[in-house]
Formats: sequence, structure tokens, C-alpha cells
Amino acid sequence: MAGPGHDDWPVLVHDDWAATAATLHMWTQVVGKLRMALSAPVNHWWHVPLYVSARGLTTSPMPCGVRSLEIAFDFVGHRLDLACSDGRLETFALRPMTVAAFYAQVTAALARLGVDVHIWTVPCEVENPIRFEDDTVHAAYDPAAAQRFWRVLLQADRLMKEFRGRFLGKASPVHFFWGSFDLAVTRFSGRRAPPHPGSALLPDSVSLEAYSHEVSSCGFWPGGPGAEAMFYAYAYPDPPGFAKAPVRPARAGWNTALGEFVLPYDAVRAAASPDAAVLDFFQSTYQATADLGAWPRADLERGAIP
Repeated sequence: MAGPGHDDWPVLVHDDWAATAATLHMWTQVVGKLRMALSAPVNHWWHVPLYVSARGLTTSPMPCGVRSLEIAFDFVGHRLDLACSDGRLETFALRPMTVAAFYAQVTAALARLGVDVHIWTVPCEVENPIRFEDDTVHAAYDPAAAQRFWRVLLQADRLMKEFRGRFLGKASPVHFFWGSFDLAVTRFSGRRAPPHPGSALLPDSVSLEAYSHEVSSCGFWPGGPGAEAMFYAYAYPDPPGFAKAPVRPARAGWNTALGEFVLPYDAVRAAASPDAAVLDFFQSTYQATADLGAWPRADLERGAIP
């Protein structure tokens, strides 16, 4: 396990890479929309996310007729790879470029591979969206910052998979949602939930499918304007008393503005054992959800976990 400030948990200050984060968010939306268009629908929109890989983020193989296509961000070699199961490969360098230029390169590569796919080019879950083909605003790419971001995702992905393995009930994969730009894993009680009200950035049709059943969800978000990187946890629906439930570790607490528990990433880096701090946060917030919500824990958990 890593110690305080260990290199496996690199510094991730939003202001230091804000422009790159905003551009990368839009690039992942381009690739994510292709995944959504090429993949068969799965419950809770699980056909939409990307996945953490040994070198970056990937769509996983997507069917294109009898062929498969995988699109991967490589944050080690700093390139985008579009690999077909017939052996053909298209690749281009990740460097400072506009979203419009990135979208044009992806579209051209798909055409050379003979992949005919159409997407809605308006970004999702962002304020004042700009169509991909018109976006000349976002154009930054700092390779070192992108790699630091991926290295944090690697650690978060590893711990979320460990936490997921403790659960016998229905649980989501660990996946990266390109709309909200975060990594998440979700546990389900097995019971239907009341209709989700949606939000200004998330249409009712999306929310109703995503939250059709009771959930306890946790994840990692790299931060945004005015907010630093954090681990988070929430329930839907919130059981009575949820916001006041005791959670661990000491730096974790309820964020009224977000309506969820948060654990600052800097607190994780400073912990004697970052792994233990994150897993304690996941476990204690889940227990608050399950106990206050009267989940059948004995039927859902692998062994007695304190």
C-alpha cells in the first residue's frame, strides 16, 4: 500500500490542467458516442461508458457487422488507436488540437476502416455545449497532465474492482462515464426505485433508466472549475437520515451542494494508507445506504464485513 504522497497517487490539481481536462472531456465524448452508437443497448446505459486500460481508456471491442472495432486512448504513447479485428489499424497522435480537428481525424480514420457510423455531435451533460465539428474553443493537450489523470484512474479502478468483488448482489462494471467525466461502480438492492426526477443536464429518459432500481454508488471525479478531485458516494433514493450518517475516514463528509458524501483526493494522498482510506470510504457509505434503507445485506454481501 502506498504511503503519504506516494508516486502511485500523483498530484492532481484541477487548475494545473483545466484546459487539458476540458478538451479531453470532449474527446472522450466523441469516442464515447461512437461506443454508444455501435453497441447493443444494456440496462442502466452500461453500453455507453469507457473502461480503464493498462495504457489509458478504451471502448472495448464493438461490433461492426462481422468485424469488431476497438478505440483506445493511449496516455503512455499519447495516441488514439482505432483497431479492427481484420488487422487494420488507424492511429494518430494526441497533441494540442481543437475538438473539431480531433473529430475530423476520427471520422476520416473510420472511413478508411470502412466503418459507417453516425452520431449526434452535441456534447452531453455540459453547459453551453458546442457541436464537435464546430468546437475550436477546446484545444489543449498536456501529455504529462493527461498521464497523471490516467494514473489516478488506474488506482481508483483497482480499488473499485476490489470493493465490487465483496458484493454478491447485482453490481455494475467499473466504468468511465464520459458525460460526467468520472469513474464509477454501483451496487443494487434488487428493489425498484421511485421514478428519478432527472436534472438540468440529464434528461428524464436517461435518469429513469439509470436509476430504475435502488442504488449505492461510489466513484472518482477529477474535479472541475472551483472543485478539486474527489472520491464520492451517493444513494438513490436517499434513505432517511442518510446525510447525517457517520462515514469514514475522518476527512470524509456530506457535501450539501452535491448531495453526496465526498472524500478529497488530497486527503487520500496524505493518508498513511490511501488504499485503506478509499476502501473505508466506500464501505462506510455503502453501509449507511444499506442499513438506513433496510437492504437485505445478508443476501447481498460476501461474508461478514464490518
